[in-house]
Amino acid sequence: MLKLCRNFTKKDIGIIFIVAALVVFSVFLDLRLPEYMSEITKLVQTDGHTMNEILLAGGHMILCAVGSLACTICVGFFTSLLSARFSRSIRRKIFAKVEDFGLAEMKKFSTSSLITRTTNDVTQIEMLLSMGLHMLIKSPVMAVWALLKILGKSGELSLITAAGVVIIVVTNLIIISIVSPRFAKIQALTDKVNGVTRENITGIRVIHAFNAEKFEEKRFDDVNDEITGIHLKVTRTFAIMDPVMNFVMHFQHLLIYVVGAFLILNSGMADKITVFSNMVVFSSYGMQVIISFLLLTMIFMILPRARVSANRINEVLEEEVSIKSGSFHGKTKEKGTVEFKNVSFKYPDADEYLLKNISFKVNPGETIAFIGSTGSGKSTLINLVPRLYDATDGEVLVDGVNVREYSLKELNNRIGYIPQTAVLFTGSVYDNIAYGDNGRNKPSMAKVQEAIKVAQGKDFVEKMDDQYHSHIARGGTNVSGGQKQRLSIARAIARDPEIYIFDDSFSALDYQTDVKLRKELKKYTKDATSLIVAQRIGTIMNADKIVVLDKGECVGIGTHKELLNDCTVYREIALSQLSEEELNHA
Repeated sequence: MLKLCRNFTKKDIGIIFIVAALVVFSVFLDLRLPEYMSEITKLVQTDGHTMNEILLAGGHMILCAVGSLACTICVGFFTSLLSARFSRSIRRKIFAKVEDFGLAEMKKFSTSSLITRTTNDVTQIEMLLSMGLHMLIKSPVMAVWALLKILGKSGELSLITAAGVVIIVVTNLIIISIVSPRFAKIQALTDKVNGVTRENITGIRVIHAFNAEKFEEKRFDDVNDEITGIHLKVTRTFAIMDPVMNFVMHFQHLLIYVVGAFLILNSGMADKITVFSNMVVFSSYGMQVIISFLLLTMIFMILPRARVSANRINEVLEEEVSIKSGSFHGKTKEKGTVEFKNVSFKYPDADEYLLKNISFKVNPGETIAFIGSTGSGKSTLINLVPRLYDATDGEVLVDGVNVREYSLKELNNRIGYIPQTAVLFTGSVYDNIAYGDNGRNKPSMAKVQEAIKVAQGKDFVEKMDDQYHSHIARGGTNVSGGQKQRLSIARAIARDPEIYIFDDSFSALDYQTDVKLRKELKKYTKDATSLIVAQRIGTIMNADKIVVLDKGECVGIGTHKELLNDCTVYREIALSQLSEEELNHA
């Protein structure tokens, strides 16, 4: 919790001081009420006092009550303002931090967990600030101040008040020690509920197709019942607090009057009024002490879960990002070159290398392709260029500069990246194609239209109701897989980058569209460098260079014809897709 408090701004701290001042003043007014009650008691019991004096003391009581009410309203306003500002700030920081995460960090935190931390966990902190800050300040101030007011006035009545406080404190400590570990489980299970729900919604078509509704319902019920069971245990534990508090409060009230009655009986006539007045004051102040601990009890119900949430938020904010931006953002001697120098790579939590000693260079205007069996490291290799991962050993150079030296923005502005799984965002066709910052002006409508034409998407886009302003649903669920791939390719084309990276980006296209697209793409990107990962021989056979990977090692580099003659692995892949006759005429 203390670590999270570092995120308070100067304005937030100013609001906290205002809240503290208002709460202290409110407590002062509340604690003045028993004194005026005692004064009225003495005025009524003592001869020679007029009704005006009693009414004046009563008027002071009314002013104190109204003043306390006004302070409470102001405190409510300021705590709501503070909690809303702070939660907005924390959500923004979590989101910005996640934006800096590389693939390694994304594997550490699941998507459902990051969503929970950004929403549910932040809400717990917001509740603590909006409801708990007032009570957190008021409770100790009121308890200490009320005890000081009654200190030394009556040993017997003080002992009764102290006994009530001890019972409440011990009860609270026992309950908190029981529920605190369970709150950590609740937040972890909330991640799990979100994960199961998200997976179910994402895969709803497959679930329907395989009649797996009952199976998915059982999966959800299992985790839902588990989190419900823990919630019930926590609620039952907290349920003990209310009867204990009420018993202590009312029993203490009764004991003060019983003991007070004996004290009055055993005191002299001159002291009876003073003892009675003390009894009234003790009754009121004792009630204030108990109320202050009741408020603390409410905080204890919020605090353990908020503390768990704060720790989970800090885990994200304090996570060290593995891909750190460099400082280079100037001009380079080369343009459009990509070079791998003895590059090896293994995942952070792996023992064995996935890529081993890879070396090659591709020059401006050339197309280099990568092919190999599933799991040979093709996608991982090209992911090292835009620094989705960093090479474990060796160097990856873009335009003659190590990619680690570039600022991430500068490096990304040189690259047009089309991922293996096409990603579209909520918005229009134009918004998706003109997406992001490429270091220049946002692409014009004419540029977007040209990019879509090259990507062979003109026909289907212009058949849509609003054409280039047609709506694209989240994830591109209202277009087909092939259409998503063509729009993703058009997005990269609209950037006019030096280097294109196609990570198996033609897999959803039919052969005819594939051929047309590559033909137009070759014309349009003749001055740019292209890196292509593909499974189809037909997609890459015209590449200037083809790199053949097998179990993470480079087993061949050359043209299509050279590899057919010299590389056994390549020839096996080619023959598995095309006949000998087709290969000879290719």
